[in-house]
Amino acid sequence: MNLRKGSKVAGDCDSPQMESKAPEQTHNMGQKNGEIMESEEVENGIFYTDLQTEFQASNQETSWVPSIMVSVLHAGGPFCSVMVERFGCRTTVMVGGVLSGLGMAASSFTHTITELYVTAGVITGLGFCFSFQPAVTILGHYFVRRRAFANAMSSTGTALGLCTLPLLGNYLHAELGWRGSFLVLGAVLLNCCVCGAVMRPVWGHRHCGQPLMNHGPLQPEEEKPKGRMRALWAGLKAALHHHMAFDLLCNNLRYRVYAVGITWMMLGFLVPLIYLVPYATAHDMEQSRAALLLSILGIVNIVVRPPIGLVFSLPWFKGRHIYVFSAALLMNGLSNSICCIDASFPVLLVYVVTYGLSMSVVGSLMFTVLMDTLDMSRFPAALGLLAIMESVTLLMGPPLAGILVDRTGEYFYVFFACSATVASSAVFLMVSFYWLDRKVLKGQQVPPQVSPPKPASVNNVVPQCQYSSVPTNGDKDKASDSEDVSCL
Repeated sequence: MNLRKGSKVAGDCDSPQMESKAPEQTHNMGQKNGEIMESEEVENGIFYTDLQTEFQASNQETSWVPSIMVSVLHAGGPFCSVMVERFGCRTTVMVGGVLSGLGMAASSFTHTITELYVTAGVITGLGFCFSFQPAVTILGHYFVRRRAFANAMSSTGTALGLCTLPLLGNYLHAELGWRGSFLVLGAVLLNCCVCGAVMRPVWGHRHCGQPLMNHGPLQPEEEKPKGRMRALWAGLKAALHHHMAFDLLCNNLRYRVYAVGITWMMLGFLVPLIYLVPYATAHDMEQSRAALLLSILGIVNIVVRPPIGLVFSLPWFKGRHIYVFSAALLMNGLSNSICCIDASFPVLLVYVVTYGLSMSVVGSLMFTVLMDTLDMSRFPAALGLLAIMESVTLLMGPPLAGILVDRTGEYFYVFFACSATVASSAVFLMVSFYWLDRKVLKGQQVPPQVSPPKPASVNNVVPQCQYSSVPTNGDKDKASDSEDVSCL
C-alpha cells in the first residue's frame, strides 16, 4: 500500500387514498428537502480553502462552520416539532426555507469566522431543520405498504444535490467568488418555500405531529397540582414525553440500540464529504476535477436509490431491513480506507463509486429501520430524540477531524478515523439486533414495540382497531369462541 504523505495541508396506518394522491407531490418535496442534508457539506468542501484564506483560520476553526450547521439541523428537532403542532407541516417547511435562504445570503456579508458560525451555522441550520424533519415525518403518514420505496425516492433529493451542487458551486466560485456564491445559493434555498407549499395535509388530522400534551379528563380542583412550579414541571414532563420520547429510550430496547449505533455512526459519516475536495486539491488535483468527484457520487445515488427502494419493498425484506442497513454501513465505513491508497483521480473515482453505492442503501433505509422499531404515532418524538443525540456527535466530528489535520499535516488520517468509526457502528448494530432477534425466537423476550396481549372482554371491544393480527390454524377455535361471545 502506497500511503500518500508527500503533500502537506494547504493552510494550517395511512389510508389507500393518501398513497394514491400524494406520491408525486411527496417525491418532488422530498427531493428538495433531501438536498439540504449534504448541501452545506458540499459547499464547505468547495469553499473550504477560501474560507481559511479569507478569515486566516485553521482547519479546526473552519470545520466548525459545517459542524454547527449539521448539529443545529438535528438539535432543532424539538423546536421543529412544536412548530409543526402549532402551525402544521406546510407552514413549518416554508419558514425553514426563509430561514435557510436568509442565513446563507447573510453569510456572504460576514467579516469574521464567528459571524459565519451564526449565519451559516445556526440560522441556516435551523432553517434546514424546519424544512427537513417535517418532510421525513409526513412520509411515514403518507405511506405504509410502500414506505421503503417512498423513503428511497424522496432521498434521491440528496443524490440530486450531490450531483448538481458541486458543479454549480464550482461555477459560481469561478465567476463570483465565495461571497457571491453564498448569495446565489441563498436564493436557491428559498425554493424550499415552494416545496412546503405543495405538501398535502394528512387527512383526518389537523397537524401531522403529535399533540403537545395528552390531556386526560378534567381533574377535580383539589386534585390539581399545587403551586406553579409543580404545574410547570408536569407540563415539562409531558412535553418531553411527546417530543423527545425518553420513555422509548428506556423501555424499547431496539430503539435504544438503534439510537446508540446511529449516534456513534454520525461521528464519522459526513466528515468525508467535507474533506474530500481539500484532500484532492492538496495533492495537486484541479478544483474542477475534485468537484467532479462529488458530482459522480451524486449520479451514483440517483441511479441506485430508486431500484433499491423497489427491491427493499419486497415482502422477503420485511424484518430484515436492519441487516441490509448494517451491511451497507459496514461497506461505507471500509470504503473510506480507499482514499489512503492514493490521491489520484482513478483511485478517488473508485472510492466515490463504492461510497455512493453504500450511501444509497444507508440513506434509503435509515428512516425505514427507525419506523420498523416503533409505532408511527411515536415516530416524531423518537425522531426528535434521535436528532438530539446525533447533534452531539455531528458537532464533534468535523472539529476533531480538523484537529487531526492540524496536528499531522495530512488528510488521509481523517479517512482512517472515519473508516474505523462507521465500520464499528455497523458491527454493533448487526450483532445487537441479531442477538435481540435470537432472544425473541427463543421466547425469552417480548418484542419491545409490541405490548403483551390482554384478555378481551365484551365491554371493551373497540369496533375500529389500529392493528389486526392474521389468525393461524391454532387460533380458529379462539376466533369462533369470540364470535359466539359477541353474539350474546
